[in-house]
Amino acid sequence: MSAEDLSPGADSGVDQLGDKLGGMGMDDQPRTEEEYAQSQLTLRAIVTSKEAGVIIGKAGQNVADLRDKTGVRAGVSKVVPGVHDRVLTVTGHLTGISEAYGLVADGLVKGAPQMGMGGVVASPNTHPIRLLISHNQMGTIIGRQGQKIKQIQDASGVRMVAQKEMLPQSTERIVEVQGTPDGIQKAVWEIGKCLIDDEQRGYGTVLYSPAVRVQGGAPGAPPLNGNAGYGAPRSFNRTGNGADFTGAPSYAPRRSIGAESGPPPVVEEGEDIQTQNISIPADMVGCIIGRGGSKISEIRKSSGARISIAKAPHDETGERMFTITGGPSANEKALYLLYENLEAEKMRRSQIPEAAA
Repeated sequence: MSAEDLSPGADSGVDQLGDKLGGMGMDDQPRTEEEYAQSQLTLRAIVTSKEAGVIIGKAGQNVADLRDKTGVRAGVSKVVPGVHDRVLTVTGHLTGISEAYGLVADGLVKGAPQMGMGGVVASPNTHPIRLLISHNQMGTIIGRQGQKIKQIQDASGVRMVAQKEMLPQSTERIVEVQGTPDGIQKAVWEIGKCLIDDEQRGYGTVLYSPAVRVQGGAPGAPPLNGNAGYGAPRSFNRTGNGADFTGAPSYAPRRSIGAESGPPPVVEEGEDIQTQNISIPADMVGCIIGRGGSKISEIRKSSGARISIAKAPHDETGERMFTITGGPSANEKALYLLYENLEAEKMRRSQIPEAAA
């Protein structure tokens, strides 16, 4: 997978992205360090099966100790047959989360030494932590002209590398943090502060699940649209906080298409209507809408959710805001179908010879 070096002086495209996105969505009133420390957050990371074993420990002793020492809730996703990735999820106050990742890194240094991205051999006292960060929140971590990422690296002594592509059927990207356990703890603290400040842009994030790497999806979970290809895991968590989007604050796109025709959104018995916003890259909007609106109409019909599309980009990135309204089941199906279309288009484009592109 392609990656970009986020160290100072790296690709100017990173600086341009940071210049466009850095600081957007940030609160007007700066928080104090104590307020950051007490802020609730969920921060996830991809781990290998070997790393997961070290983190969990015999009979779950290591992860139990981690919870006791830091006060966080921590767990590792179940094994998916044929997939080496698992997801570590850590939830709690930012102080506890940063301490937890420092302890995880310390355990991995001792129990699972390995190479980082690009085949670079990690030194004996360092280990890479592969954080999962919402594509929409990358700008606040990079900062204007790359200044924020430089500050994080200088303060913590780590090196950070980000994958350019989003993970399959998600809007998350991997940010690898390579450094000592102490450096990783400091870097996670600073990264967490950025995510807290830019929390609103995290809503609508489609979280990565290792199950999507298996053709046909999770056992017993057929593709939602009946077509071949990636199947859908039984459920997705869909907010930047890593919690289910139930009760998450919603916010309207700045410029949205007016009143929509058609039936009201489908809501199953006992469900409440929810609204969720997601950003779609500008060059992918056409493949989602389809000729004459055919694809988006089919997604609306299949899912039962209402989907409105902003007439214009919501910021300098050129991304367009899609607003999904309906019950949790309808919204989940709509999100799955939207990102299935995105994945299909990305696959189609990757197969076009460069000369013809």
